[in-house]
Amino acid sequence: MGEYCLYCHEELLPQVSWAVFFTKAVPVFLCASCENQLEPIQGPSCQRCSRPLEKLQPQFVLKDTCYDCVRWEEDTNWQGFLQKNHSIYLYNDFLKELISQYKFRGDYILAKVFSEKIRTMLNTLEYDLLVPIPLSKERQYERGCNQSEGLILEAGFKPTDILQRTHSEKQSKKSRHDRIHLQQVFQINSDVSGKRILLIDDIYTTGSTLRHAAKILKQSGASSISSLTLARG
Repeated sequence: MGEYCLYCHEELLPQVSWAVFFTKAVPVFLCASCENQLEPIQGPSCQRCSRPLEKLQPQFVLKDTCYDCVRWEEDTNWQGFLQKNHSIYLYNDFLKELISQYKFRGDYILAKVFSEKIRTMLNTLEYDLLVPIPLSKERQYERGCNQSEGLILEAGFKPTDILQRTHSEKQSKKSRHDRIHLQQVFQINSDVSGKRILLIDDIYTTGSTLRHAAKILKQSGASSISSLTLARG
């Protein structure tokens, strides 16, 4: 029985070339048509959030930083907490549907699609603890799994669950202003003194969730906090 694309379920055709005999085979989980719809982030990007700078008007870029990040760092309540966000893909329509199927419809096998890219990225970054952004108890019950933790596990790494979410409101429904001025939504259940933390989440949109997590981690003694997300929205 052949293997099938995890998204569209078309049969995966084997790729035959001389390289197959001399290199280690990398598992394939998407057909070529689906794979080609993913857009890796390439070229100049914001030094803080990975947003492609070529998609922005010049007035929204200051040197190598997008205006959103400039505003975050000008705000004394938020500056200096999140060192850098690394994102792998642009959040296009295809990836939006793929993440939605993984995140909201319980199709957790789709984490395999991203495992190799995440593994490669994690092997280039420096950190002491991999910390998934947690769900509230209500969201965890609804979905049956924390999608951020699943990405870490499928890539072959060990997550460290030191954050707990203290509310269940959906941030996707909030404006940027409301997200920024939301009261702290996390609490910590472990000592992070001197630790380099790498937060893992699926999407970076405004950066509010990651900065709320980074802020409480920094205030609790972590030496640095960065993040890795699948997509930059």
